[in-house]
Amino acid sequence: MKTITVNVSEPVYEEFQRYARKVDRKASELIREAMEQYRQLHMQRRTSLRDRRPVSVGGPIQAITAEDDLLEEMLDDTRD
Repeated sequence: MKTITVNVSEPVYEEFQRYARKVDRKASELIREAMEQYRQLHMQRRTSLRDRRPVSVGGPIQAITAEDDLLEEMLDDTRD
């Protein structure tokens, strides 16, 4: 693990310290978790839908004919 120095305002750090005491943890743990969450949400490469392989979700619930209105069927789903 790499040691770093981060400058934060006193009120922000005090709030981290208070919350850490409340949950019986160290402020440094909470800050590491916050950094990891930020990294996962904002910095990690996300795959495009084009990169994903298709997955089978099974067959149709009922057969359709040329006269069926598929949009209406999707919007008026009567399954339980």
